Amino acid sequence: MSILAIDAGTTGVTALIVSDQGEITARGYQEFPQYFPHPGWVEHEPEEIWQAALVACKLAIGEADSEISCIGITNQRETAVIWDRTELSSPTRAIVWQDRRTSIYKEELDQKNTDDWIRTKTGLNIDPYFTASKFLWWARNETEIWQGVVDGTYALGTIDSYLIARLTGGAAHLTDASNASRTQLMDLESGEWDQSLLDAFEIPGTALPKITSSWGEIATTDPEHFLGVTAPITGVAGDQQAALFGQLAFKEGESKATYGTGAFILTNTGSRIVSSQHGLLGTVAWKSPEGEISYALEGSVFVAGASVQWLRDGLKIIDKASDVEALAASVADSDGVVFMPALTGLGAPYWQPDIRGSIFGITRGTTDAHIAYATLEAIAIQVKAVLDAMELDMQTSIPALRVDGGAAANNLLMQIQADLISKDVERATNLESTGLGAALLAGLGSGIWNSFSDLDALNPTEQTFSQKSDRSKVYARWQQALGATEWFHKN
Repeated sequence: MSILAIDAGTTGVTALIVSDQGEITARGYQEFPQYFPHPGWVEHEPEEIWQAALVACKLAIGEADSEISCIGITNQRETAVIWDRTELSSPTRAIVWQDRRTSIYKEELDQKNTDDWIRTKTGLNIDPYFTASKFLWWARNETEIWQGVVDGTYALGTIDSYLIARLTGGAAHLTDASNASRTQLMDLESGEWDQSLLDAFEIPGTALPKITSSWGEIATTDPEHFLGVTAPITGVAGDQQAALFGQLAFKEGESKATYGTGAFILTNTGSRIVSSQHGLLGTVAWKSPEGEISYALEGSVFVAGASVQWLRDGLKIIDKASDVEALAASVADSDGVVFMPALTGLGAPYWQPDIRGSIFGITRGTTDAHIAYATLEAIAIQVKAVLDAMELDMQTSIPALRVDGGAAANNLLMQIQADLISKDVERATNLESTGLGAALLAGLGSGIWNSFSDLDALNPTEQTFSQKSDRSKVYARWQQALGATEWFHKN
């Protein structure tokens, strides 16, 4: 039996074929374009995402050694999509999660947010990051299209619901609870769309997809629309929740960090909704077919791997991103150099999107290796800051950190991380935890596996990094640099 996992990311679609042993046996990948029509705007063409999905899936299915028994979907979250319910075409581009155009509504929404009721209901701050304000932008700026939303011609959704519509030939308009929780329109406690939130963002609830569980019998593909394949869609989750699932973090307090362009840290809070007082977000982790919701705390670091890309493309001190480990390892430490990687602002737990980056502590003896070392420290320090905030919010200690993503292959970075957090860092055998998580959800939903315990051995720890040195002074020095950067930015 083969599971097809469709991982629709921000720059491309990956399709994985996963066996009933949890092994990836085939894959396909296809990029799609990004559009930047104005400063701060980021758009995708929905049809190009769909075509990329078809190409990636055709490549993967072509390498599969058995028929597809079920399908799992995971996706870039918060991106807003609109499409014709019958024709499945989109009258306008999708507004991507990175898009900042709706910051013009922040003051208005803050005034509506008396006693912070929106964050209390949703776990989310008032920020352009989330889907609701993107829908509001269409309502205010694309009035002819929006009339089609109101009269039922067009549907609203996120990338998962758009893909489900395309896969089923328009028969299903669905989203899972993890994706719905990122729209800022769902009540975390009830797991349903909330009328007071719909009113605040001026969204007709009839345009939104039905909220379903994260695994189970969700929908079935239409072979005329999807490569001749008829298969049940039995798993759906947003990318970071899928990565948490792929890391087998099923118990309260279990945590993962995914190191990509940014870094995303999630801690499973079980049945408990934790309202963060330290700059984090509350979210749904997943919802069972029986209606039981598991929650998570999330912290998003804006710049992680992107800082290494800057060393490559901006400073040009490395030829490829993987070279940073050898360069940094050629020195014993950063020799007092501190890098503040606010290249696109600072995310959680600081939430300073407009602050700029800086480098401190340079001497005549400073080399490119010291800057590379300081860059790795900066990535790990930001993850530590989020974990510290999580422990304060949860009022308990997180036992260990499970890691995945491309930069998790960097042994020096993982050792620095373990030293900073004074906990074991457990690197998964499969660093593609997002796609694997979608496959595990689908396998659970189709009966390939019957319980979480059946999954426990499917992505074991490949290597554990334990603390070897005390880096508390490094962390303190970085915090001082943050204060100096803030002062410079304000003055």
